[in-house]
Amino acid sequence: MTCRIARTALSTGIALTLMGMTAAAFAQTAATPAADDKDKVVEIASVNVTAAGSRIDRPGFNAPTPTVKVTPEDLQLSTHTNIAAALNDLPQFRGTVSPQTHTTGVDAARAPVDLRGLGTSRTLVLLDGRRFSSDNDLASIPSILISGVDVVTGGASAAWGSGAVAGVVNVQLDSQLVGTRIDVQGGMSSRSDNQKQYISAATGFEIAQGRGHIVIGGEALNNDGILPKSSRPWLGRTAQLSNGDGTFTMKDDVGYGNAAIGGLITTGVLAGQAFNPDGSLRAFPGYTGASLIQGGESPNNDDISSLMTPQRRYIVLGRLSWNLTNNTSLTMDVRHSRSWNRFPWFGDHNRGTGLKIGVDNAYLPTAVRDALVAAGETSFGLGRFNSDFAFPDIDYDRRTTQFTLALDGVVGDNWRWSGYYSRGDNQSDLAAPGFLLTSNYRDAVDAVIDPATGKAVCRVTLTNPNSGCVPINLIGHGAPSAEAAAYVTGTPKRMTNTKLDAAGLDLRGEPFSLPAGEVSVAVGLEARKEQIDQKVGAQDLTKSFSTWSSSPMAGSFQVREAFAEVAAPLLRDVPGLRDLQVNAAARFSDYNSSGAIWSWKYGMTNEFFDGFRGRFTRSRDIRSANLSEMYTTSTTGWSTISDPLTGTSISALVIGGGNPLLDPEKADTLTAGFTWAPASVPGLIMSVDYFDIEIKDVITQVSAQETVLRCIAGNQAMCGRIQRDGSGEIERINSNYVNLAEYRTNGVDLDLLYNLPAAKLFPAMSGNFHTRVLATWTDNLSTYDGKNTFEYVTSQGLTGGSGVPRWRANATFGWRGDRYGAQARARYISAGVYNNQLMLTNGNIPSYVYWDVGGKARFPLSGDNEVEVYADISNLFDKKSPLGAVGSPYYDVVGRYFTLGARMRF
Repeated sequence: MTCRIARTALSTGIALTLMGMTAAAFAQTAATPAADDKDKVVEIASVNVTAAGSRIDRPGFNAPTPTVKVTPEDLQLSTHTNIAAALNDLPQFRGTVSPQTHTTGVDAARAPVDLRGLGTSRTLVLLDGRRFSSDNDLASIPSILISGVDVVTGGASAAWGSGAVAGVVNVQLDSQLVGTRIDVQGGMSSRSDNQKQYISAATGFEIAQGRGHIVIGGEALNNDGILPKSSRPWLGRTAQLSNGDGTFTMKDDVGYGNAAIGGLITTGVLAGQAFNPDGSLRAFPGYTGASLIQGGESPNNDDISSLMTPQRRYIVLGRLSWNLTNNTSLTMDVRHSRSWNRFPWFGDHNRGTGLKIGVDNAYLPTAVRDALVAAGETSFGLGRFNSDFAFPDIDYDRRTTQFTLALDGVVGDNWRWSGYYSRGDNQSDLAAPGFLLTSNYRDAVDAVIDPATGKAVCRVTLTNPNSGCVPINLIGHGAPSAEAAAYVTGTPKRMTNTKLDAAGLDLRGEPFSLPAGEVSVAVGLEARKEQIDQKVGAQDLTKSFSTWSSSPMAGSFQVREAFAEVAAPLLRDVPGLRDLQVNAAARFSDYNSSGAIWSWKYGMTNEFFDGFRGRFTRSRDIRSANLSEMYTTSTTGWSTISDPLTGTSISALVIGGGNPLLDPEKADTLTAGFTWAPASVPGLIMSVDYFDIEIKDVITQVSAQETVLRCIAGNQAMCGRIQRDGSGEIERINSNYVNLAEYRTNGVDLDLLYNLPAAKLFPAMSGNFHTRVLATWTDNLSTYDGKNTFEYVTSQGLTGGSGVPRWRANATFGWRGDRYGAQARARYISAGVYNNQLMLTNGNIPSYVYWDVGGKARFPLSGDNEVEVYADISNLFDKKSPLGAVGSPYYDVVGRYFTLGARMRF
């Protein structure tokens, strides 16, 4: 308590001190005549914050928070079609949301990033230092306009506000582009799937004799994805099956053991018999009544649903920059993006014994009826894989439009100011035709012969001729008529609109100097409102569906913030303290949803000797629940669950959703490290940084498998999220957002960059050799839910899991000349296990190395025009992912992949 009071007092003192400095600076500026310099041109970049870890923009300032610089050349080393996919190759990131990890959900259309594996909501994404709408979706920014990306790998809430718990990704646009660029590429896997077509273009030019500048860019992508999952048999149709002794084994070719294509009799004298298309019976191989079995003709959603979701999108961004006066510039941005597609989702099946077919069913073959009557049975349970009439598609359409107006300027010689307002609108529509309507399906299944007409009718029609019921024949694959299918299925719909209104005003400058140099300050005010309004279809409102439906919702939150930051040089040119600087920041945030909260940071840097600089930070970072976590409802999917309670593996329905009663998170972060550029080795730069992050009241969505394991470990709150049938088998799991007690991670990042002129090795050779090694060692990543601690390091194969490898590294080696270039890249993942909370007999995963190679050739055209042809092969040796690692964010599920493209410059 004393420590908390002290920290609050420190933060308040910093804020008041800096506000006083600002007032003095304004007074000083008012007394200073404006310089009469009509030829002075204010460049926007010169007054914008460029250090993503800080608000201080003094040239030469070194922020103490570790920052990884990603250049356009780095992004082009791979041929990914959005920034997030390229960043996910870096070891600091986990590809939590992607077409690979969200294979049966609309989130596959998004491309957020996840630093440290702490969740996408704990990595704040900025566009030129400002928040943008569309849920941090980097696939809504045209890659061709990006001039660089700063990745802050430590907490930065004091500088940038809520969400910067794991760090910040600041994407910078090329506002001064002159000329035209075009990039065209195509690609496909060695198995002729996942085919893509991609084109992007950008142009920039001056207007009004150089006072203004316009930049326009856009891109379009079509990717066919990979369908079905079973096209990779070591991924699709895999599951953990119980060995009966508390252990499980990951096996391939697994399907439903209690449902069949055409229908499986699951009770009575004919149990284990399946219906042929003509209504006759066949034996169902391997039938035991188990939920999952290996081999035989056991059906599986993986035979239809996607391994990599198809993608279609386009993005357009326009920017106008204008020098209003010699000291003031204006920027206007308009950005619009759309992603949409339709592909198979998952089947609405009848499994087990829940669906009853009576002996008087109108469609029951005579031989089957006679066998039931002879056995004295009046009905039987039918398990049916309904791929012939109730296998819904997911049809989504996401559109984002954002407008931003910004002003930047200089006051006097030492002060810069910026202000902006941004309005963003995101519309996300989802329809899923093919889900069963509970009452209609119940009535249609109960079909009998009308004694008056001799025709099949719904039993309910005998007493209510105006019911409109259409009887359905479930005996055999293809038996349901189109009319019956239309009657028993419907289309869940949800139309979600989110809005972002953000505004900010800040002032940066150097009010005075110390003997070691200028003191820099930054102060500012920000305000933000986020709101969501979700409407649903009429059938959703009446909860007409058996499996899934959405609920309408509406909600919003507002936050008002004030921040201040100072950077002061304390010592310079002293032995061992060649450049000692301190940096401190504080932010006060007032949320109408969760109240007021402080965040703060202090740190220091020092150059101990020539080229060797140390850095240290300590920060309190915060995150309030976002709209999705508070208000999202009815996210739905299927997941294979290993249940230690029953010793079985089943495919369970997983329902996610929001929680408006969430408390804000508080994180304590420490980073310490150094950068070294030894003068004795020109071209070499390296950095090593330790990180330690501890989050209290973690807002997280516990995965379905973890929910089961936490329940087994004694957490009764988690047990309450699991619904079981009469036999004790899991039917569905609620996986909505909750506050856990603690989330913690620590480890070390390494970054090594070396450039060597080729002539030093081969005198006649031009160009440069370049090497970059990025590595992360994670010591601990764990959660504590108030009763049990779960460790996630090395638990790296689980679909939807939270695990990270112990070591992850990328090493790039290449040569770049005036016209030609080539590179090779190795991606390393250390050994681990599929799931360290489950006793899998074959769950060990060896270390992996993926090799990528690429090359390019540049051909000059007339004048300054040129064309560059490039090619890339990823996963050169076609290394297969581990058995069952479908949806893992680390392993390549595609295989060898070829890309060929051309970049043109005019």
